[in-house]
Amino acid sequence: MEKKKIDIAVISDVHLGTFGSCANEVLTYLESIDPKMLIINGDLIDIWQFRKRYFPASHLAVLQKIIQIAASGKTVYFIPGNHDNLIRKFGDFSIGNLHFRAELEIEINNQKVWIHHGDKYDRAVRNQSIAALGGYIYEHFILFEKGINWVLNLLGIRPIRVTKKVKAFTKQLSKKSVDFEAKAIEEAIDKQCDVMICGHTHRPQKQFIENEEQSILYLNSGDWVENLSALEFDNEKWELIYFAASQTVPKAALNAAIVKPKETGKLAFDLK
Repeated sequence: MEKKKIDIAVISDVHLGTFGSCANEVLTYLESIDPKMLIINGDLIDIWQFRKRYFPASHLAVLQKIIQIAASGKTVYFIPGNHDNLIRKFGDFSIGNLHFRAELEIEINNQKVWIHHGDKYDRAVRNQSIAALGGYIYEHFILFEKGINWVLNLLGIRPIRVTKKVKAFTKQLSKKSVDFEAKAIEEAIDKQCDVMICGHTHRPQKQFIENEEQSILYLNSGDWVENLSALEFDNEKWELIYFAASQTVPKAALNAAIVKPKETGKLAFDLK
């Protein structure tokens, strides 16, 4: 099957090593595209919830695919998040075409693009032991929901979607203590960026923000636990895409469907 050629793909919050990670869908998506650059924007491996007894072959296959993309000559950037923050201790380094960076600033057609996970603005994750406990509870809630939905599917009853609401509620609580997205955007404007890309919130977003001095395009790549979303840059614009997930679809099938959200502004880019 012919792969979709694109300039840049951005994924985040895959959370490999947890029950909630949709590793098969991630692998299928990565196999369906041929990007000139791949950016992993944090929380690829969930070190907080990592356990020796649970790291399926599909999760390992995602890591192998990323390495394969880098080995093929494509540029791959890995930006750690709060769940794989141990990698940050090693600082910035590169292994061939695989580049580890705390954050990334790149220029696209004279446009300054700032890419970071976004957790450094979130007070809710600064106490790692409490945050890890919350992650542990959330992960097992996902497992419980999957079990319930398996039974409901047998009975022909519509599945429930509670974990997504729980995640949104907890993120909303953290936003009440400090709106970390707003702070990140404020810093991006101070840095005179044209585009800022984050992960962390598990909320896919494409929003054009402007004040009296400057405008900025804010993008969030979402996650691969609930939304199965990514960012793609091609044909001089950014697209927020969603994976068309189905339990009955073969792994090798191409199931990425582009969803074009309503735009509040336009910015054009050239990759050079």
